[in-house]
Amino acid sequence: MKINELCREAYETAKSKGWHDKPVETGTLLALIHSEVSEALEADRKGWDGDFAEELADVCIRVFDLCGSKRIDLEYHIRKKMEFNKTRSYKHGGKAY
Repeated sequence: MKINELCREAYETAKSKGWHDKPVETGTLLALIHSEVSEALEADRKGWDGDFAEELADVCIRVFDLCGSKRIDLEYHIRKKMEFNKTRSYKHGGKAY
């Protein structure tokens, strides 16, 4: 399955469950993504490998839902950004991480 298909599916699933009955601010959707990242961090800190993977999946699903709701061609933008990243200097000019 392609990334954009996952975006459409995540959005349609969320919509069918009532999560898009009213307009949702982008900031709220980003905060929900952030909350899933925080849950993944907590699972990793506690050594809960299965939960960690599940929370990472939740991060992706939230991103896919956001992109599906805004009709963003995420696959295109990922490929474009990955190609750009190949042109960057080693550690982007001395960044620690």
